[in-house]
Amino acid sequence: MRKTNIRVLAEMKARGEKIPMITAYDYTSAQLASLAGIPLLLVGDSLGMVVLGYDSTIPVTMEDMLHHTKAVARGAKESMIVADLPFMSYQIDAKQAMTNAARLVQEGGAQAVKLEGGEKISPTVARIVDSGIPVMGHIGLTPQSVHTLGGYRVQGRQRNEAARLLKDAKALEAAGAFALVLEVVPAPLAGLITRQLRIPTIGIGAGTGCDGQVQVLHDMLGLYTDVVPKHAKRYAELAESMRSALVQYAQEVEAGSFPAEEHSFSMNESLLEGLTDAQ
Repeated sequence: MRKTNIRVLAEMKARGEKIPMITAYDYTSAQLASLAGIPLLLVGDSLGMVVLGYDSTIPVTMEDMLHHTKAVARGAKESMIVADLPFMSYQIDAKQAMTNAARLVQEGGAQAVKLEGGEKISPTVARIVDSGIPVMGHIGLTPQSVHTLGGYRVQGRQRNEAARLLKDAKALEAAGAFALVLEVVPAPLAGLITRQLRIPTIGIGAGTGCDGQVQVLHDMLGLYTDVVPKHAKRYAELAESMRSALVQYAQEVEAGSFPAEEHSFSMNESLLEGLTDAQ
């Protein structure tokens, strides 16, 4: 697999090739996803829930994002890394947004940043892009705005909402975003937006009409069991496999059957002759 960049993604859309994207939060998951040939890795602020145990993405800080982005950058080889700008790290003004975007690239090792919001945030997107940092947009269900949205619900079912989302998408494209995440948007609307844009769309709970799909790693592998989103397909049930393995480990330690001889190291026992606790 060749190294993914924004030009490669644009070419994939032009050829009608679907774009797989997955979240990654550490070295091991990034390495495995990269070896699997997944071109796009998102260091999502969803780590607040599936890694740090918060009930939303809102408590996630820049330091949290930098810590995990660095780990992912060490694990990914050919995949392109996109890192989320967390809540209130870009909303105050463009200078704050540019500073934090630069940190995720310079310190974290990301190749692009993602931020939530539509037309209102487009001037900030343009400033970041003009500074040389690629930006992925994110509209529809924007988790950082969960309180103003009234919860995690489908966005764009009403005509006025659909019109606003289409306007937001076009504004982000005009501002220079290289791609756009559509989250929990009705499939027909997501398909319409995708056909209206030159840049790739990445769907999550937005149907098959998008140019690509993104899923939370812990959802698709069955690791995070607190909530099972409707849009998430379980490709494995690792939580149960891990629990069973841990139970077996504890039982073997308690029974004295682990470690066995093959897990231990030998030595010339004659060297121990004459040794006492006092020595």
